[in-house]
Amino acid sequence: MTSRPARLPPRGHDPHLTGTGPGTGAAADARTARTARVARVARTRARILEAARRELGRNPDCTLADIAEAAGVARRTVYVHFAGRAALVEGLAADAAEAVRLASEAARVPTSDAATDLARLVLTLWPAADRYRVLVNLAHQDLDAHRVDELLAPVRSAVAGILVRGRRQGVFHTTLGPGPLTRALEAYLLSLLDTANSGGWAADGTTAATTALIVAGVASDLAAITVQRLH
Repeated sequence: MTSRPARLPPRGHDPHLTGTGPGTGAAADARTARTARVARVARTRARILEAARRELGRNPDCTLADIAEAAGVARRTVYVHFAGRAALVEGLAADAAEAVRLASEAARVPTSDAATDLARLVLTLWPAADRYRVLVNLAHQDLDAHRVDELLAPVRSAVAGILVRGRRQGVFHTTLGPGPLTRALEAYLLSLLDTANSGGWAADGTTAATTALIVAGVASDLAAITVQRLH
């Protein structure tokens, strides 16, 4: 009895490679659909947060129904992404915290002049601070003190380090330690954002950075020159 010769694989086919048989196309389609679904969910979530940022900025007491209408989604869609108002505000805080962290890291590399470093930090941070300034109003109602501390921690650390170097260089106050001066600058910048929220001031990073240097002890003319050079 003669044995039947082994069947050779089709030309160009490697039998050791996997994922080339039936069903591979279906699996790829499933992965593509899953990726598209994840992207769609992320876009909807971002649209809801953007609507919340705008609507809460106009009226801190607006409802989730108001936010859903502004986002162009059904109210139940908002609840799919956020359990309620607290979760929605926390979503804004999380986005703000990431923006603040990235801005703080971008401005962290020191130069030989601490005044320049402080001005650069404020200028780099300001777009994120202005974008999420609605949280200044919401913090008292919707965020506890611990969460606010977490949000501001990267900035506080960056400012404290700059102030320590500036004291050594003689460009900042020496009568007030870096810790209290950091909190004083923080309170000043938050008050500017609060004033912008109420319509009493047009948010301007250049003015904020210049005045921050003056608060830290830099002469007004030098502060203006330093910021203008960076801007």
